[in-house]
Amino acid sequence: MITYPLSWRAMAAADLPAVMAVAAVVHPGYPESEAVFAERLALHPAGCLVLESGEGVGGYVLSHPWQLGQALTLDSLLGALPKQADAYYIHDLALLPGARGGGAASTCVDQLSSHARASGLARMALVAVGDSAGFWRRHGFHEAHDEALARKLASYDDAARYMVRDLKDDGRNA
Repeated sequence: MITYPLSWRAMAAADLPAVMAVAAVVHPGYPESEAVFAERLALHPAGCLVLESGEGVGGYVLSHPWQLGQALTLDSLLGALPKQADAYYIHDLALLPGARGGGAASTCVDQLSSHARASGLARMALVAVGDSAGFWRRHGFHEAHDEALARKLASYDDAARYMVRDLKDDGRNA
């Protein structure tokens, strides 16, 4: 059971077991090793947050600067962030079922959009899995297609969609 209020805070290494537990519930069909989560946290801590409830972690987000059009394959390590990033990549946003419906995910997307703008990035990108594409469309993302992306998305499943949002003049969090 999730109790309110919920609030986003910086992720710490000590949160990784709870984050992995949330991932196991929310994304059982998209397993990733704890090394992927730990690396994202180490490479860009400002983009890694947890959703805190009275009972502990009710969700998380992993995000970082990246290259537009360069979708990441599932369960892959980055090694390093690109020196010339041109987009802000949302690797994963996951909330336990009890934490959904109260606006926490939208609040997180708004925070990430502001962070991306403050970092000088004009676009955001992600891979939408499961039934999440509608959520991302409501937040200004649209699908982008090409053959190279299709090959990388195959590591997820047929429903995976690479999506992009232009932050310039989008009227959100300006």
